[in-house]
Amino acid sequence: MFMKYLISLLILSLAAVGVAHAEGEIYKCTAPNGGVEYKNNGATKDCKKLELQGISIIPAPVSAKKQGSVQTASLKSSSSPADFPRIDSGTQKARDNDRRQILLDELKNEQNKLAGLKKDYNNGEPERQADEKNFTKYEERVTAMKGDISRTERNIEALQRELKREGGDLK
Repeated sequence: MFMKYLISLLILSLAAVGVAHAEGEIYKCTAPNGGVEYKNNGATKDCKKLELQGISIIPAPVSAKKQGSVQTASLKSSSSPADFPRIDSGTQKARDNDRRQILLDELKNEQNKLAGLKKDYNNGEPERQADEKNFTKYEERVTAMKGDISRTERNIEALQRELKREGGDLK
């Protein structure tokens, strides 16, 4: 606990020193070779203290969109900016139909895949293959087949939910 307090105190002290240093005095000095140097102390004779303005914070100007209460209210209710490109309803309807057809095609493919997997699974007793003389290999394949069937069923359910969300029947 004491260590956390000590570390916090150290960090705050360093931050305070950094702020004080940032607003310290700056001197413009002429070096012996004729070059210009900037220093934080003016102990030499060829240095002149610079008078700099303090740090100022200026807020950003209010945009035209946010001026006026009617425009502000309409911006809050809208999910996209006013200058965001719009798509006409015909194009959007065509895209929605294309998307729906893709989902239907995927659903049909997953249903066909499930039918094939269930046929191969043969109610939990698939035919043994030539390389499965060891019963453990056979059990591993049966377990993998169960996983494939389960995954395919979940894919079908997800596609059906998506199609229902779009509205309409599942052809």
